[in-house]
Amino acid sequence: MMLIEHDAKILLAERGLPVPGGSLHRAGEALPDMADAVVKAQVPVGGRGKAGGVRLARDQIALDRAVTDILGMTIKGHDVRAVRIEALVDFVHEAYLSFTLDAGAGAVIVMMSPHGGVEVEDEGTRADLASETVALDPDAMRSAVGRLVARMPENLRAPLAEAGAALIPAFFEHEALLLEINPLFIRADGSWAIGDTKLAIDENALVRRPRLVTLIEAQADLYREAALKLAQGFDYVELDPKGDIGLITTGAGLSMQLIDELVARGRSPFNFCDIRTGQFRGDPARLIQVMQWIAAGPNIRSVLINFFAGHAHLGEIARLLLLALDAVPELKAPITARFIGNGLDEARTIIAEAGDPIAIETDLEHAIDLAIARAETEHA
Repeated sequence: MMLIEHDAKILLAERGLPVPGGSLHRAGEALPDMADAVVKAQVPVGGRGKAGGVRLARDQIALDRAVTDILGMTIKGHDVRAVRIEALVDFVHEAYLSFTLDAGAGAVIVMMSPHGGVEVEDEGTRADLASETVALDPDAMRSAVGRLVARMPENLRAPLAEAGAALIPAFFEHEALLLEINPLFIRADGSWAIGDTKLAIDENALVRRPRLVTLIEAQADLYREAALKLAQGFDYVELDPKGDIGLITTGAGLSMQLIDELVARGRSPFNFCDIRTGQFRGDPARLIQVMQWIAAGPNIRSVLINFFAGHAHLGEIARLLLLALDAVPELKAPITARFIGNGLDEARTIIAEAGDPIAIETDLEHAIDLAIARAETEHA
């Protein structure tokens, strides 16, 4: 997952790295009284500058206007819920430096360029982008930085070497997948400062990184999926707020398969879900939570459940589904369940005795077709 720039800079500043002073603000919050600031949309994607999500503010009026305008934006599908207001840096040059994990090779790609900013990948500057792939090892990365620095203009070598040496420990401390500084500001005196930052982390490492967990929980509205996973212990992602088919599945692979099948049929699934039935422990709380989220979708017309019962038992799952349905009366869309595995006959009996509120199918294709047909019926 990608951290918002504000949180990435908090982590780097905690290591003593040169980060411009800044603060995070949401709609309705008091703004600092300052001029010569930059206002930045806080969304976990690149391309904010080209999308209009980064504005200079030379006075208080411009600052207020920039905050108002940016908080009303959507950038690459992400609603802007917060901005970082940051002091401008007096610099004479912009450069580029990044470390990217190549997990398949167990290596790190070190990249450096004497050019930075939004145009770093343009044809005219791409030829100056130098890179090396080295072992996932601090010493190997430092050596790569040294070799790449030697290829840079002489006036940039010292600050790039210093920045590279300072950022490598941060890359390892946070088990980063990506740490990118673009631009890396270089001042007239040869010192450097962090302009924009991308820090992507492995969610599986959160159990070992309590500082990251603290940041995510503090900004739960900005990290909705990650915060939900931390709080609930399962994966749920809203894919399309206008989607009309909600999904409740166990297993990330099964959920992705359903999404692919529905998209191939021209449908728009509302969500991804890996609810992990093995952790139900006789409690319908997870099902209730997911049903409430799906029921809140403005266009939900059908719900498709895909449960494979290995260690779990479909009879118990059927009972929990009925309890959850009773607890979420606002979910009125027809429900189709593809059940396969232990306890299928018992699950059929339980659902039938409850008046068949759930249509059970064992064949995946039939279940998908039925869910689509029921969505179209609801739409008619």
